[in-house]
Amino acid sequence: MPCGTQTNIAMHRRKLIKNATIVNENRTFVGAVLIDNDRIEEIIEGVEAVPSIPADIVVDASGCFLLPGVIDEHVHFRDPGLTHKADMYTESRAALAGGVTTVLDMPNTVPQTTSAETLNEKMETAARKCCVNYGFFIGATADNVPLLRTLNPRKVAGVKLFMGSSTGNMLVDKEEALREIFSTVRMPIMTHCEDTDIINENMARLTAELGTEPGICCHARIRSEEACYNSTALAVNLATEYGARLHVAHVSTARELELFSADADARITAEACVPHLLYTDADYARLGARIKCNPAIKTAADREALRAALTDGRISAIGTDHAPHLLREKQGGAAKAVSGMPMVQFSLPAMLGLVDEGVLGLTDVVRLMCHHPARIFGIENRGYLREGYKADIVLVRRQSWKLTPNRIESRCGWSPLEGHTFRWAVEKTYCNGCLAYSEGHITDSDFRGQAVSFCH
Repeated sequence: MPCGTQTNIAMHRRKLIKNATIVNENRTFVGAVLIDNDRIEEIIEGVEAVPSIPADIVVDASGCFLLPGVIDEHVHFRDPGLTHKADMYTESRAALAGGVTTVLDMPNTVPQTTSAETLNEKMETAARKCCVNYGFFIGATADNVPLLRTLNPRKVAGVKLFMGSSTGNMLVDKEEALREIFSTVRMPIMTHCEDTDIINENMARLTAELGTEPGICCHARIRSEEACYNSTALAVNLATEYGARLHVAHVSTARELELFSADADARITAEACVPHLLYTDADYARLGARIKCNPAIKTAADREALRAALTDGRISAIGTDHAPHLLREKQGGAAKAVSGMPMVQFSLPAMLGLVDEGVLGLTDVVRLMCHHPARIFGIENRGYLREGYKADIVLVRRQSWKLTPNRIESRCGWSPLEGHTFRWAVEKTYCNGCLAYSEGHITDSDFRGQAVSFCH
């Protein structure tokens, strides 16, 4: 029977997914998962495993791998204020198609999520529009620390701190303000680390040398290794001094990795993002501004160091920094073309491709994309296949397919991966026990995810 074939198509409370190769908590085994309403009722090992409670619907997942739903800890879904390029509905559909069942959204929207009011408005919007589970970061500013002290930590993923590379009041680079944040905030602090002064100096020097706007191939020289390392070192030093819980977003250089340990219980952790694991600066010539992101994609040596850190403990999680823009906004050189790319729909197949390359194993993918994001941010009852946990589940299988524009769910309608042949496909995505995506189609456009809760 082909992967995903249902022996009973009626809609009932209990679903049994059987004969899958289950990948969870450093183990791989053939077995079955019984879903009761929105939770995992039972996990049973063995071929044709029989649950203790009869199921109403049975899915034969022979040939498929069954993983926890991916938690993408780093997305920009553009709602509110930037919905001409994306919104929570379109991008959460893309997430479902990519096996992502929970997203943590960033605060640099219009208006910025830097107050209790804007945070509540985002929650209300997500309840109406988001097809996956959701949580939100609140943005730190130089003057909203009193608010950060009063927020309910069960309802906030953490504090996003732009120590560089930001506009408006979300750039916090003065030592006094940084010390106040690191000494006060007890939720996870997720930092964007690039030194703005170094970036500005590099841009001015290159512009003077070239007599015009530097091209995309100069992007990594402008947003340089030095800019990243200096800012990340400052964040790590402050977190160490004050005992803060620090998670450094999108580490992009080998040198930065020297700042992180392989201690599984470390309070200071690092994220790698999919673009920095896939591309190098040699790809600017081929893909141009399609792979322009901040921090910049850097050298092949940097990429190889990041890939090695996925399995030695220095990188704790993989996110996407999913940041859709319209293609017309990606025109121009290093100064004019906007930074960011859509990636949430293709992160899991892309990382499974690294499994085929021998970069990491299946259990590493699950650890970095499911278990650790849940642990780092204290997401309750998700990120693992455990009895009593929410039934966020993805079925994947080995299947070659070529990415064409008609497969893209994001509103922007493009991907730097267009034309790429993947060797893995997302077969089905279950979110809170509901079959929300199946064999290339969103199964229920009215389905909505839930707000996740946190235990920091």
